[in-house]
Amino acid sequence: MEYIGDDENEIWDLVDENRMPTGKTHRRGDPLPEGALRQVIHICIFNKKGQMLIQKRQPWKKAFPGMWDVSVGGSVISGEDSRTAAARETKEELGLDIDFSHIRPKFTFNYEHGFDDFYLIEQDVDISKLHLQESEVQCVAWATIYDIHNLQAKKQMVPYAYIDFLFDCRQAKNVFSLPPMRRKR
Repeated sequence: MEYIGDDENEIWDLVDENRMPTGKTHRRGDPLPEGALRQVIHICIFNKKGQMLIQKRQPWKKAFPGMWDVSVGGSVISGEDSRTAAARETKEELGLDIDFSHIRPKFTFNYEHGFDDFYLIEQDVDISKLHLQESEVQCVAWATIYDIHNLQAKKQMVPYAYIDFLFDCRQAKNVFSLPPMRRKR
C-alpha cells in the first residue's frame, strides 16, 4: 500500500485557557503558535470482561507508527466540539456509531498544547464486524491491563503513563473521590 499521510489539510479551532474559541484556526502540520491551545479526544472502549479495545496504528503514521494505541484518538477539527469529534473519530477509525450526545468525558488531561478529553465507554463490540479506517488502523484487539503493560514494556504500545488510571476509573462514578481524612491522635 502506498503512503497515506496524516491529513495536512485538517483545520483546528484554537481555544483559550478556558476552552473558549479564540476565533483563530490552525492547519495540522504547521508549527503551533506560542501559547496556542487546541483540543483532542481519546475514546477507550471496554467490554464487560474489563478488556480495552486497542488499535494498531499504521506504519506510516507520523506519531507512534506501527504501535498499539487506545481504541480511538484524534483532533477536534474546526466547527466541532469534543462530543462531535468523538463520534466522528469513532465512526472513521472503527466504523462504529456511538451517540455521544449524552456522554461526557470521564476526565480531561491538560497538556502543553491544549486539552485531551477521555471518554470511557463500556460496550461489547464484535471486532470482526468493525470497518477499520485503512489509512489509520492496521487491526484491533481486546487487551487486558496486563497485555497492555507487556506491550508497553516491549515498546509496542504508545507509552501512556496513565493506563492503570484508565482501567481504575472506567466504572467509577466519581473519578476524583478521595478517601475520608483520618484524624491525628
